[in-house]
Amino acid sequence: QVQLVESGGGLVQPGGSLRLSCAASGIIFSRYTLGWYRQPPGKQRELVATITNAGRTNYADSVKGRFTISRDNAKNTVYLQMNSLKPEDTAVYSCNANHLLPHNMYWGQGTQVTVSS
Repeated sequence: QVQLVESGGGLVQPGGSLRLSCAASGIIFSRYTLGWYRQPPGKQRELVATITNAGRTNYADSVKGRFTISRDNAKNTVYLQMNSLKPEDTAVYSCNANHLLPHNMYWGQGTQVTVSS
């Protein structure tokens, strides 16, 4: 059974930092591209960042220079370090594991991040 479990969300003031973690089980973690997505209130889900099995990263323009995605294959965990947080970063953040061939995709349940004073 595949599980992706996020943690680290919460309430933070503007300009603050949070680190999200997503622990995976039931997959060969090192073979997957991992991603963080978010869904702001009343909006559609959007890409935040991805990291391939080779360590290549990609970021949404809105988070470049503020967020950093990383992975620890020994711990089957992907991280999202979020700095200089803004109110518009408020959303439910979900992790994603994607394998191209054969195609398999899995999602975590999400963790709430609220940026507010």
